Amino acid sequence: MVAPKHIVSAKAFVLNDNNEVLLIKSPRRGWEMPGGQVEEGESIKAAVIRETKEESGIDIEIVKLCGIFQNVKHSICSTMFIGKVVGGQLATSPESLEVGFFRIEKALEMVTWKHFKTRMEYCLNEETHPFFVEV
Repeated sequence: MVAPKHIVSAKAFVLNDNNEVLLIKSPRRGWEMPGGQVEEGESIKAAVIRETKEESGIDIEIVKLCGIFQNVKHSICSTMFIGKVVGGQLATSPESLEVGFFRIEKALEMVTWKHFKTRMEYCLNEETHPFFVEV
């Protein structure tokens, strides 16, 4: 029997004090929320904090789990968290060509990958929390 190969990722929906959302511009996917793959031996919570710092320069504290998106066909489980800014300064990285805080309406226009936009919309709608979406 072959051991299953799954990917677990964590994304952060981060609002600043002006109710603007943090986005990074990935070289491959365009604008999206910060986050990435959970490393072996790492907690999901630690991964989303680490990925947000690496990609945006912003330090966050996790406020709550929004929900989970699971792509069954590709064995990917994506966790979504609400994060609060606790420090750091906006900075780009090899994983982010641009970073910034944007009005929610503008951010939703900037994110062009449909499933990334859908994830943001789920995070914005607290009535759906916690959600579990299977695709």
